[in-house]
Amino acid sequence: MKARLSQWMKAFGHFWWDFLIGDTPEFAVATLLIVGLAYALRHDHVAAAILLPLLTAVFLLASTLRGRRRVAEPTPAPTLDEPGHPGPPPNG
Repeated sequence: MKARLSQWMKAFGHFWWDFLIGDTPEFAVATLLIVGLAYALRHDHVAAAILLPLLTAVFLLASTLRGRRRVAEPTPAPTLDEPGHPGPPPNG
């Protein structure tokens, strides 16, 4: 019973880590920064109304540019000495 609970808790934690962090941890960091700034500016509504949308737009733009750059980079061709490379074509 204890092993099953431990396994379930590990799977539960893995699910939430993958769901919240996933492939782009910068979204999680940006979200924490924006929420922290919102909390810090909770009494200054004018500054919050200006800074929070601006910061959100900056993070989204930076993420979009990073994603476009990642897609635009060509994948290097495998070399003959890499593991898993099939080797030179057979003669004949």
